[in-house]
Amino acid sequence: MDNIVEQIIEILSKVIEPNTGKDLIHLRMIRDIHVEGKNIHLKVYLPANNYDKKDILFQDIQDSLTKNFADHEIHAHFVNQTAYSEAPNALLPQIKNFVAVASGKGGVGKSTVAVNLAIALSRLGYKTGILDADLYGPSLPTMFGIKKDKPQVQLIDGKHQLIPILVQGLPVLSLGNIIEADQAVVLRGPRLAAIIKQFFQDAQWPELDYLIIDLPPGTGDVQLTLVQTVPLTGVVMVTTPQEVAIIDAIKAANMFSMEQIKVPILGVIENMSWFQPLDQPDKKYFIFGQNGGQRLAHITHSSLIGQVPLIEKMRQRSDEGLAFELDEHDIYPALFESMAIALHKKVELRNLTLAPTKKVEQA
Repeated sequence: MDNIVEQIIEILSKVIEPNTGKDLIHLRMIRDIHVEGKNIHLKVYLPANNYDKKDILFQDIQDSLTKNFADHEIHAHFVNQTAYSEAPNALLPQIKNFVAVASGKGGVGKSTVAVNLAIALSRLGYKTGILDADLYGPSLPTMFGIKKDKPQVQLIDGKHQLIPILVQGLPVLSLGNIIEADQAVVLRGPRLAAIIKQFFQDAQWPELDYLIIDLPPGTGDVQLTLVQTVPLTGVVMVTTPQEVAIIDAIKAANMFSMEQIKVPILGVIENMSWFQPLDQPDKKYFIFGQNGGQRLAHITHSSLIGQVPLIEKMRQRSDEGLAFELDEHDIYPALFESMAIALHKKVELRNLTLAPTKKVEQA
């Protein structure tokens, strides 16, 4: 079914809206694609009530889809843009997608994955920011080499706003840049929740295609506050192949799948998948086991976005604050670029086939 929907998206990405010269997918005019037997249903959101190219658009959609799905009935339902209700995102309407990076256990490399995904998305041309929501163990200042930097505070429209720190064009916000480096974070639930809300309500985030949110491991106040504050587009689960990591990752994923939360799992990234010695490139040592990420993807009804082997250079660069520094011999940037491309496709598919996530109402 997903394969058919992906084909439909590919076809409609070549159908041009006459007034703008841009394709329907780029303009986000197509929504709610679903296939029932030999019937293809989709909604076309018109940019204005008096839109004058409706007939042309209808024919172009029919012709394009019929050419590829001759044995299917095409049902294109037109909706006025004023009737189109995105998930309520009055808080940060300039951010298109909120993607959380989560894990069940600590120590699986979740922050490393979050940072490198954000960098890869940025290098692909998507406007990307990253928020360090791991309040007890903020790692982003170390990885980006900004441990001594402090976010500016500016008075904007009569309100004091935190300004994320720019690292090669990537806005970064972390509690680690606000407190002292060796200061213990001892916070109860209400204070944790207040800080998370402040990172959204009192921060001047720019226009973004993606805000990557590095979550703490497990389930708790931060995760719950997050889904109560912003409409998450989806979650990327990070795990190692090890059984104990998978067990807790399943629990973390199940929290997002709860009826009252219902945030889609976009996919799984398996970290520390194997070790490959530089002097023995034909050998792989599966130190933490095999196929754990694939199993987690199956259990969460998602897919395996990618596998990341143990790479000394990646660890070294993160420790030294050189996450952005690459050379021609590095293998992991291409690895994360392929995963970023896959993630973008997952997000695109999710946005075209599922209703926008709604914030969880507080009890």
